Amino acid sequence: MKVILTHEVSSLGTAGDVVDVKDGYARNFLFRRGLATAWTKGGQKQVDAIAKGREVREVKTLEEAKSIKGNLENGTVKVVAHAGAAGRLFGAVSPADVADAVKAAGGPELDRRRIEIPTPIKSVGSHQATVRLHPEVQATVKLDVVAG
Repeated sequence: MKVILTHEVSSLGTAGDVVDVKDGYARNFLFRRGLATAWTKGGQKQVDAIAKGREVREVKTLEEAKSIKGNLENGTVKVVAHAGAAGRLFGAVSPADVADAVKAAGGPELDRRRIEIPTPIKSVGSHQATVRLHPEVQATVKLDVVAG
């Protein structure tokens, strides 16, 4: 089944790509999470709009991505979350929380869809997240989750 990706999916591609996947994967995973839509002839307009939006948000050059990577990896980002007495969070730290914390710390504005948290962050302490800045550049952000 051909689908148009509306968001970036790590194993498939970026928003606006037309990919061929198995029917069950498309119906049960991609469509339900809003990551893709079915491909149609009229869908080309949608692909063009997504590509234009991605172009605006994207880091333009490799040099710019490398400089942002250096800034992100040199420091530690403090994320404030609600936690109980034992240090366990009420909920989890989301990619949007990480993007907001980076911006509040004086860093660049990051697209939350490009932030990957390998395991859910559900406790205070030190954690890491990966940010895809450019197709060739990934930065590892050190997070310090504190109770707030």
